[in-house]
Amino acid sequence: MSLMNLTAVGLGKKIQNREVSAPEAAKAALDAIEAKEAEINSFVTVDSEGALKRAEEVQKLIDEGKLAGPLAGVPVAIKDNMCTKGLLTTCSSKILGNYIPMFTAEAVLNLEKAGAVIIGKTNMDEFAMGSTTETSAFGPTKNPWDTGHVPGGSSGGSCAAVAAEECPYALGSDTGGSIRQPSSFCGVTGIKPTYGTVSRYGLIAYGSSLDQIGPVAKDVTDCVAILEIISSYDKKDSTSVKRENYNFTSALEDNVKGMKIGIPADYFGEGLDSEVKEAVLNAAKELEKKGAVIEEFNLSLVDYAIPAYYIIACAEASSNLARFDGVKYGYRTEDYNGLHNMYKKTRSEGFGAEVKRRIMLGSFVLSSGYYDAYYIKALKTKALIKKAFDNAFNKYDVILGPAAPQTAPALGESLSDPLKMYLGDIYTISANLAGLPGITVPCGISSKSLPIGLQLLGNCFEEKNIIRAAYAFEQTREYAHSPLA
Repeated sequence: MSLMNLTAVGLGKKIQNREVSAPEAAKAALDAIEAKEAEINSFVTVDSEGALKRAEEVQKLIDEGKLAGPLAGVPVAIKDNMCTKGLLTTCSSKILGNYIPMFTAEAVLNLEKAGAVIIGKTNMDEFAMGSTTETSAFGPTKNPWDTGHVPGGSSGGSCAAVAAEECPYALGSDTGGSIRQPSSFCGVTGIKPTYGTVSRYGLIAYGSSLDQIGPVAKDVTDCVAILEIISSYDKKDSTSVKRENYNFTSALEDNVKGMKIGIPADYFGEGLDSEVKEAVLNAAKELEKKGAVIEEFNLSLVDYAIPAYYIIACAEASSNLARFDGVKYGYRTEDYNGLHNMYKKTRSEGFGAEVKRRIMLGSFVLSSGYYDAYYIKALKTKALIKKAFDNAFNKYDVILGPAAPQTAPALGESLSDPLKMYLGDIYTISANLAGLPGITVPCGISSKSLPIGLQLLGNCFEEKNIIRAAYAFEQTREYAHSPLA
């Protein structure tokens, strides 16, 4: 059995018990990447030399008794929009194709302090703009369950790497479902924490009021162990929240008796695949058997979530991406005439089609003639969506629904119809608009042998409720953690 068949926590225990060394674990991950990467394309950068050197250093600290955490010595992959000092960080874009940061993102630093061994940076939709990992400048990532299908996005590289057992766990970022949706498509588990729980310092911004870093792993226990490590208050991040308690592992109990779970009727209407609907409702029945109280309700405002999200996200993106102009870092066009011409040519050549589309949309809704008509209305709608969730959480502990309206689409299917791709985010984006925590766990396999994901949403700072529900449901199923196992 390969060490990559193990969960992250399981591998960490073997390292602590001296059954396996950190360098052996790193070598196993690198061997798996070498064997599978040509087919999957999960990684933009693989740091073999750095990973093996770091593994030796971590093993020494473990032997000295200075590192005893659950993930010490365990290899991890990092989404390529998180800065890593001395290691290429591209956002899967030509415009940052040569960018090597001089600092490391806070969430990644927290992992390193806990003894993590970074093996590389994962592929993603360019600047996290997309839902399929097909907008990457380095080619699409493929779904390990069926390489003719997408892994989802924008954290598709991270989710595919875990599903293909190239690494035990990875970090992703979630702006509108970019951890939860690809986790659903790849049959892995992913958590988007409450906005502000994990520092955004060092995360290259897409939509600053929506972005949040979170873990991707094989099961709930792994994700919770990772979340405990990466969560912290950071004064370098103005949106970071100082929380009293980061002890998420205490919620890992198989007990949902009396828990009130709401199912939005709005989520189960037209557009939802029948197999996805059946799998998600069956999951609800399993929780009901365990003593949870299941009730259907109307969430309202679902139809307005997508337009509000894309107006706000694109407006913030157009502002955030203005810094990529070829002056200080990244790609610069070779042939230009004057400063303004250099700006135009650099950005025209450096950004891909989807990024350009969203910058243009964002610039339009922020322009003087349309600011009130679009951007301000979107912000008001965001506030109403948050209020609708507040009302729901006055009654329910957890909201249950699908993570995506369908299983993973075929490669090329979504790019031909961008609007259809945007509509695929319908069940995930509301959590980002309201700053809520969410988790996706596998709940079934379709007739095409593709995974189906269950999404659980909780109130702000109530991660323990969704963790408890997800863990309890997980105990009812035997999962094939990987299609390649």
